[in-house]
Amino acid sequence: SHLVELPTCEVHKLGEIAELVTSVRLSRIRKQKLALALKNEGYIPKLLQLFQACESVKNTEGLHLLFDIVRGILYLDKAILFEVMFSDECIQGVVGCLEYDPCLAQPGWHREFLTKIAKLQEVIPIRDPELKQKIRQTSRAQYIQAIITPNPSDFEEDFLSTLNSFISSSKEEILHGLQRDEEFLPKVFARLTNEATAHEQRCELMKFFKEFCAFSFMVPEKRDKFLKTLAKLGFLPTLKMLMGMDDLQVRSAATDILSYLLEFSPATVQEFVMKEARQSENDNQLIIELIKQITCSPDPGFGGDKQLMEILCAMIDPEKMLATFSNLEIFEFLDIFYDRYIHVLTAPLLAHTSEEWHEIGNENFNFFFPLKALIFLVDNYQAAEILASVLELLSFCVERHKYHMKIYVTKKDLLRRTLVLMKSKHKFLALCAVRFMRRIIGLKDELYNRYITLGNLFEPVVKALLDNRSGCNLLRSASMELFEFIQKEDIRFLIAHVVEKFSDALESVIYSHTFQGLKTKYKQEKDLKNEKLN
Repeated sequence: SHLVELPTCEVHKLGEIAELVTSVRLSRIRKQKLALALKNEGYIPKLLQLFQACESVKNTEGLHLLFDIVRGILYLDKAILFEVMFSDECIQGVVGCLEYDPCLAQPGWHREFLTKIAKLQEVIPIRDPELKQKIRQTSRAQYIQAIITPNPSDFEEDFLSTLNSFISSSKEEILHGLQRDEEFLPKVFARLTNEATAHEQRCELMKFFKEFCAFSFMVPEKRDKFLKTLAKLGFLPTLKMLMGMDDLQVRSAATDILSYLLEFSPATVQEFVMKEARQSENDNQLIIELIKQITCSPDPGFGGDKQLMEILCAMIDPEKMLATFSNLEIFEFLDIFYDRYIHVLTAPLLAHTSEEWHEIGNENFNFFFPLKALIFLVDNYQAAEILASVLELLSFCVERHKYHMKIYVTKKDLLRRTLVLMKSKHKFLALCAVRFMRRIIGLKDELYNRYITLGNLFEPVVKALLDNRSGCNLLRSASMELFEFIQKEDIRFLIAHVVEKFSDALESVIYSHTFQGLKTKYKQEKDLKNEKLN
């Protein structure tokens, strides 16, 4: 019944006001009383007038106190205050106060950024003025949320729950309003694809459209209607075009939208991909665009290529395609994939492992590696990251496309080309090469086993093992695990090959009983054969 008594709103009282706002933080009832007092007395506009006065005379101490006060009021997490603080009259003053964080050496640029965002949002084609205002208000709330939210370890679980609910309900209201506007999506698509649309405006529109799609996909009762509308507008061809743009922000948003679509309606994407594969033989296809972005990434370590790889794997996974297509149709698609698409994926690997052979040897044995590849990989870390991504995808293909990939590997001698990378100074790339071979051996396929032994493809692995006795533990462990798998699974054909070819060289590997186990198995098999012959 008794509200909190507020100090008079004057500059010399700012310290007292800051102390009051901070003191109520642990009491739910006092927070409620303070929020009501601030609202009833119109206190926030008065504080913002003090902010203007302090800023005009460069009163740093006062500005720092106002930062603490405004942030403390936002931490009260009361909807009655959000309506005031996010209004057109107050928002510039609120974010202005938040620019003067005492922990920062220089003030922030929040007002300038919000003004720029508001100007860019004019590109969003919305006719309803109330809906436009709601979008502006929600955008402000999200921006302030990002500014004032501390590290996750510094606050309790339901921290700013009212602000989160406020943003969420506002987004839902916007979504329903936009879905009622039949002209909205066609206008968005027209502006996104229009070459005259300014770069920054396209980025802002793409960011907004991404949020709109994410929210639409998450409402089950609206999802089907939304997907039908997108299909009528040629959504996937437009998305493919946007993914091919030079701008990283536009590409990233388009990739996120494609990821949402694969999560909530994989059949839509798979049907589109199948249709493209059957009807067209040009390079302007969604799968080719994805592969090109993975293999031509300007910064593969940035993380975007992982998302692209997940999308590509989901598109070409026969198990996931079974929900949409028959076995015959999937086999037809894989025929097309290995006829038209796989060469785009393996191009960097084949290009960087040329057939200009150069002899390399040690005291145990000699073998050959491409000289050109060694020079290139030593000098280029970015290329190594791209090749690691390619090998990860090819390993996926080995497991999921057993028949088609086996033909491709043996025909292109792909494993030999991959094992060239064992000589890379980038150990993560050498590790990827070992894993690729391990994935092939893991299938325990007779054709693969004969291909490996006839090509003497254990040789690079054994040499790397000998060279890394005191080097990279991961590479050594991965190589040892490969031989342990052969022993454990009793792959006799490979056991015989390894023992007969590399027994002497591996005598010096004293840190593992694996090779002794291989020799024992080999001897047992040999003795058994002799008994049968006798």
